[in-house]
Amino acid sequence: MTSSDIAQQELPPLKACTVSRDVQDFDLLIEDMEAAMGEAWGDLGFSEARAFFEQPEAEALEFIALAMDEADEEKVVFLSEIIRDAQNKGIKVILIAEDVTPAALHQLLRDGADEFVPYPLPEGELAAAIARLKTSGPAPSPDPVVQAAPAPVKEGPGGKNGAIFAVHGLAGGTGSTTLAVNLAWELATLNKKGPNPKVCLIDLDLQNGSVATYLDLPRLEPILELWSDTESMDDEMFKHALLGFEDQLSIFTAPADLIPLDLLSNEDVERVLDIAATHFDYVVVDMPKTLVNWTEVALRKASVYLSTLELDMRSAQNALRFKRALAAEELPVDKLRYVLNRCPKFSDLNGKARVKRMAESLDISIELLLPDGGKPVTQGADHGMPLASSAAKNPLRKEIAKLAAELHAFGQNDAEAA
Repeated sequence: MTSSDIAQQELPPLKACTVSRDVQDFDLLIEDMEAAMGEAWGDLGFSEARAFFEQPEAEALEFIALAMDEADEEKVVFLSEIIRDAQNKGIKVILIAEDVTPAALHQLLRDGADEFVPYPLPEGELAAAIARLKTSGPAPSPDPVVQAAPAPVKEGPGGKNGAIFAVHGLAGGTGSTTLAVNLAWELATLNKKGPNPKVCLIDLDLQNGSVATYLDLPRLEPILELWSDTESMDDEMFKHALLGFEDQLSIFTAPADLIPLDLLSNEDVERVLDIAATHFDYVVVDMPKTLVNWTEVALRKASVYLSTLELDMRSAQNALRFKRALAAEELPVDKLRYVLNRCPKFSDLNGKARVKRMAESLDISIELLLPDGGKPVTQGADHGMPLASSAAKNPLRKEIAKLAAELHAFGQNDAEAA
């Protein structure tokens, strides 16, 4: 489909358009757009898009798919103007990019692109991005950010040497974020009487991170600004990027904008983890499921690296590949502590045998068995509350509380040894 098709009167109103230098360079995009939108889409060149947004035919547009490759990087400023014009008209933007540098992607995402999909398009990813656009609400108002609770962290430079606990899901849906959020809360509320450890929860899942959602917190602009220039970061800048939760927990959320994982360097992640450890007794890090260069930094910095999995083939295969990848790079695999989520019940003898066979076949030790918390886990997350507040007697909450007490003892022993 080309821009000439737009003029054909018999076609339905345009609900979407591709915008590119030449859409024929993105043949997979053409196929996926036809599958998703039928005949209700058209194609525009870069030079045509902004003028078309002013036409009556553009009133029904729901989104544009802005496609670019490395040859278009010199036009980033102009492409940003297209994105801003689309946003001003209430038109969503899906950014399709092939071989584009992280810096260019970062700028376009900051300038208002709603979704990012790499090219060649992964199977079903464009349809999923369109579905997310349809279910997403309007952009959050900056007002909640102003009213967000400050993080409970002292003024001035930090003098602590906090322990870092990382949580990494080996497959989607294995409960890594649930574990990270509730573990951080249990550590921060260990002592019912007397002072509690100072705990910071950092969301390093830059694209799909949902720590803020689990605790009903806004995502602050300073997060992305800080990641963009960690060399200039000082104690005050770091504290300014933190949010407080019930005066007990400090949160470093994922950015409000979706950004590429490789936008961060090893040095960026190391600086943030180091400064967090100087201000807090414990730093809990929710890692992305994707392995990136700076995964090594988190693994080396962490005292314990919790890896969540389930009793299924996908988790087993991913655990084996994960272990091999770390061993090939001579990384400290001894820090890995495997956590089996939704483990078999006490009476399920066959399930226990399967757990044993899985551990033996992978040559790993599954040390932590977390029960299925059921619907209360999802309900608590939807209401922005940790399990200790929404379902204190939930079996999953009890096991995470035990883990927190164990890690606290480990952290104290480690501090005394140091």
